[in-house]
Amino acid sequence: MQSRLSPELSKGQIMKTTITDVAKQAGVSMKTVSRVLNNEPNVAKTTRERVMQAASDLNYSPNLAARGLASSKSYLIALLYDNPSPSYLSDLQKGAVEACRKHGYHLVLEPIRIEEVESPGIEARLRRLSVDGVVIAPPLSDSSVLLAMLTKLGLRHSVVAPETIGDALTVFMDNSEAAFMMTQHLLDLGHRDIAFIQGPDSHSSSAQRLSGFESAISKAGLSLDRIKTIVGDYTVQSGVNAAKILLSHHNDRPSAIFAANDDMAAGVVTFAARQGIVVPDELSVCGFDDTPIAEILWPKLTTIAQPIQEMGRQAVAMLIDKSESKGSSNTTTLEFELVVRASTGPVRNDG
Repeated sequence: MQSRLSPELSKGQIMKTTITDVAKQAGVSMKTVSRVLNNEPNVAKTTRERVMQAASDLNYSPNLAARGLASSKSYLIALLYDNPSPSYLSDLQKGAVEACRKHGYHLVLEPIRIEEVESPGIEARLRRLSVDGVVIAPPLSDSSVLLAMLTKLGLRHSVVAPETIGDALTVFMDNSEAAFMMTQHLLDLGHRDIAFIQGPDSHSSSAQRLSGFESAISKAGLSLDRIKTIVGDYTVQSGVNAAKILLSHHNDRPSAIFAANDDMAAGVVTFAARQGIVVPDELSVCGFDDTPIAEILWPKLTTIAQPIQEMGRQAVAMLIDKSESKGSSNTTTLEFELVVRASTGPVRNDG
């Protein structure tokens, strides 16, 4: 079937909306349209809304390369990551993409293994990025070598959930306090034999969550010497492996297992089901992050809702437009929430 073009168009030509068309539609100058599209300040709200509506009505899509040449910007933000949890990375990426789109930017993903940071080729890779800013996800956000490298290269950057808060733009959540709250939830249900599966040493969140867990155990007057702690790596398989150790002896099983992320908790629930251990009647299981897997599991997982998508949004917003971030300083602290679902219940009393 032959396609038909408007008679006003020359053969082989397709009309493309220009900034001139947007300016005419909105009744403003091309300079005003440019200022609105570049998210510059000092534009009246009504004018900004009129220009954005005109751009939408005309399906106008600015050429990134042309915008870059005109403003000395690339309109690209890079996300540096090395995280074994696909759910965490997916949520962080979603938030970052939303913020980039809002401001007319694009997100570039750049994987860097934590053990590679000090290798000679990393600085060369970063130098070739040609981006306007860099968001650094954990555990890379804990690398002083990487942060120093970005500063040396003059690349503006924001860090997500670092171990310590320094001078960099930072998005933070109190992992220790959240883990304390989750442990207190288990204690309130009557559990006293609680095992903990921590994350890898390369993630500061692992130590922070362990610290919160131990603080709650100690405050309850329980001996830390009796607590079983297994080291995982934030993957489902490491949760399965830890559960094999913790649940292998019927007479020595904990009544509850707190895994330091949802993926490892999913591994525990999976292994328990294979062994015929009923959750939560015979074993309470909880996680951390509130990633999609927490809703998919059966029973649904009790967890800490970490605002991962909002972390991604804020990390980008702080780079592009500090005035839109939720913090007045270089640090934005976000809230967490204990989400109680069906995977935790009162300790069973066999009499």
